[in-house]
Amino acid sequence: MKNKKIALIGLGYVGLPLAVEFGKKFEVIGFDISKDRIDLLKKNQDPNLEINKNEFATSSYLSFSNSIDDIKDCNIYIVTVPTPIDNHKKPDLTALEKSSETVGSVLKKDDIVIYESTVYPGATEEFCVPILEKQSGLKFNTDFYCGYSPERINPGDKNHKLINIKKVTAGSTPKISLEVDELYKEIIVAGTYNAESIKVAEAAKVIENTQRDLNIALINELALIFKKMNIDTEAVLKAAGTKWNFLPFRPGLVGGHCIGVDPYYLTHKANLVGYQPEVILAGRRLNDNMGSYVANEVSKLMIKKCIQIAEANILIMGLTFKENCPDYRNTRVIDLIKEFKSFNCKVDVYDPWVNKKNVANEYKFEPIDEPIKGKYDVIIIAVAHNEFKLLSEDLIRSYGKSNHILYDIKYILKSNESDGRL
Repeated sequence: MKNKKIALIGLGYVGLPLAVEFGKKFEVIGFDISKDRIDLLKKNQDPNLEINKNEFATSSYLSFSNSIDDIKDCNIYIVTVPTPIDNHKKPDLTALEKSSETVGSVLKKDDIVIYESTVYPGATEEFCVPILEKQSGLKFNTDFYCGYSPERINPGDKNHKLINIKKVTAGSTPKISLEVDELYKEIIVAGTYNAESIKVAEAAKVIENTQRDLNIALINELALIFKKMNIDTEAVLKAAGTKWNFLPFRPGLVGGHCIGVDPYYLTHKANLVGYQPEVILAGRRLNDNMGSYVANEVSKLMIKKCIQIAEANILIMGLTFKENCPDYRNTRVIDLIKEFKSFNCKVDVYDPWVNKKNVANEYKFEPIDEPIKGKYDVIIIAVAHNEFKLLSEDLIRSYGKSNHILYDIKYILKSNESDGRL
């Protein structure tokens, strides 16, 4: 396929950086169903703050559209849509289904469809391919082909950018697998790893975050144990970290669109093939309950300080699922907010990174512009934004009443500077 024309389907944290990099070498159309997003991107404005105007300027062959007609002439389609879970913690493949229908409606002979969305092993060939065949009337691996290259984007990380992270690739035939691999080699400086099948590549992606989830769950459980022993968890982790092969994980709220989601994709497929996972789900349950644990710990501290829980003013610093990025998808800070509201507390959320109107539309509350000094009975540092790290203990405590609780989930402060922490 000498004259490559690429359509990037979905222009979020994964799709946009890919579109920009491929757009330096190939004709690329970035497609998204959101007209508002397309309008911003045409002005070289990334709402996720991952791509700056200078980076847009280097992508000479990139254009944006929300019209299906504009992607009809493409011969490579790369799908990068979200794959969340539903309220029952089951895979929600709606976006994947819709995007496959869109691509299928314009698919032509010899086209290649590459998926980057995180899925359970087998999803590309078992779920997506039948949709492509139905919509196009073409036959898989005869008329069109598929590839898979799992995304490894790390939002907010300016050191590990797309081109600096090794890329796993795979294809539906040996020839297509090499072609997909060569395509990504054009932009990935760190190199590629050509997996032996699409299912292997899918499985490799889903276990990356499952492993990380379990490691954090272990540290969270250790924090709960050490709390009962009156031992400072950070001090223990620092001591253990002096050994070269100790993994430097920290306790906390585990959310986001990857770590808090991907294990459920793997366990869903495991159940379908007749295996009931135990360790994976145990880790998920523990991590999912950390918000409730923190709220209860703070409540105990309030009682000790004779602070009335009902009607108490709570300040939560940080809403995003991780530091230094505006992404609040599947943030577990929401669990904290819900817990304190269930106690009849009044909760203010402060996060300089988020779009307040978007948060209000999704969660029915609007983050405050800035904390009010002397207002709060409880101050909780929930996200380790750089802006918060620059604040002194005295300044953070100035937001509280004369008698208040300062709880540090993220170890921003020294152990003797807060009233409690994980």
